[in-house]
Amino acid sequence: MSGITAKKEKDFSEWYTQVIQKAELIEYSQVSGCIILRPYSYEIWEKIQEFFNKEIKKMGIKNTYFPLLIPESLFKKEKEHVKGFTPEVAWVTQAGNTKLNEKLAIRPTSETIMYDTYKKWIRSYKDLPLKLNQWCNVIRWEFEHPVPFLRTREFLWQEGHTAFAKKQEAEEEALQILNLYTRVYQDLYAIPVLQGKKSEKEKFAGAVYTLSIETMLPNGKAIQCATSHFLGQNFSKAFDISFLDENNKNEYVYQNSWGLTTRSIGIMLAIHGDDKGLILPPKIAPIQVIIIPILFGKNKEKILKKCKEIKKSIKSLVEIDENENYTPGWKFNYWELKGVPIRLELGPKDLEKKQVVLVRRDTNKKETVKFADINKKIQLTLEDIQKNLLKKAELSLKSSIKGVKNFEEFKKAIKEKKIVYAPWCSSTDCEEGIKHKTEGVKSLTIPLKQEKIKGKCIHCNKEAQVYAYFGKSY
Repeated sequence: MSGITAKKEKDFSEWYTQVIQKAELIEYSQVSGCIILRPYSYEIWEKIQEFFNKEIKKMGIKNTYFPLLIPESLFKKEKEHVKGFTPEVAWVTQAGNTKLNEKLAIRPTSETIMYDTYKKWIRSYKDLPLKLNQWCNVIRWEFEHPVPFLRTREFLWQEGHTAFAKKQEAEEEALQILNLYTRVYQDLYAIPVLQGKKSEKEKFAGAVYTLSIETMLPNGKAIQCATSHFLGQNFSKAFDISFLDENNKNEYVYQNSWGLTTRSIGIMLAIHGDDKGLILPPKIAPIQVIIIPILFGKNKEKILKKCKEIKKSIKSLVEIDENENYTPGWKFNYWELKGVPIRLELGPKDLEKKQVVLVRRDTNKKETVKFADINKKIQLTLEDIQKNLLKKAELSLKSSIKGVKNFEEFKKAIKEKKIVYAPWCSSTDCEEGIKHKTEGVKSLTIPLKQEKIKGKCIHCNKEAQVYAYFGKSY
């Protein structure tokens, strides 16, 4: 195994490609845009699942599973939805040698197939709220240049689908889920995000509005991290999901849908990684501590024995690299590439002094720790690494945002690979104009907490309605 040969700052694309393969996160498949998640990356996803499942179950949300194939007749029921997703849909038209009577969409998202069933399950206000989530894969086939994790044709996600009697209940949950996604990124991935509402142009097809969290990658491109959609009654009217309320009056339910994907893994490695490879936040690291025994001479068995004792004493995810086919230096490089937060080195001299050498992956700082203090030191160091990664990422995001007062400043900031913060009229025509004049810049999100609007729209010079974030994005 060779190390990373590309520099992150000079050639981000090549650096990213090398890291995801050499750190054993993915393997490419024969189908473009459909990647193999190797165990190391899937273990990260399992940690996200574990945290997220625990939190949504506190909210009364239960896990379920619906079929992968969706009949065309169901898919077409909500007009805006089908219009928005038609370019992305892969269809099954034949089974064996037999052509199907009706095309089947391979799930790009599950609103249509789930809501056809919701109308059977919801009859009375007593059946509400209905709160379901599923962990599954989806296929979206609309783009030419896939990037593993960040933009793939097949990806894993969770999709929540909830139904309520009252509009207020649904809107409260949509925001609650957005805050939960923010916790996933900040508390687990150590990544700061920008919360807000999508523009009319950028909202989910079929939603009343879409809430999102966004962040900035080191290559100067913004990226959407997760979304929570308030669907209102758009789907319930299309699918006739109605109920009798307390006054025996027939009403349509209010709905939400929301999703978090394996894109989050790519965002994390892109933001935290360095020229040596991955840097994993401890809370999502499959291995938090790797012990490297320095094995030679008569103390070999004693060193291995002590390594195993240390492993048992540490209340973290610990592994020992006992492979004698590689040198200690090779192992140091390998586990740095894998991003393991802490490395412990134990050689003959360390054994004599009753100590280990502790190396932090985030700062590369080395220090010696007495055997008696190892567990306490490990726990404190893991906490500090998690905080340090978030702090560093917060400073980076803050420095990536630039407020502007006119369109010339806007275009200059975009060329400098910044997220632009500007007053805006919020119209779709204006957004199309901005995109046309700036080679693809779009609104990222409109902050939920708005400061007092000052001045005209940054582009069309009409009265500004909001402040918004703009940028080039995946």
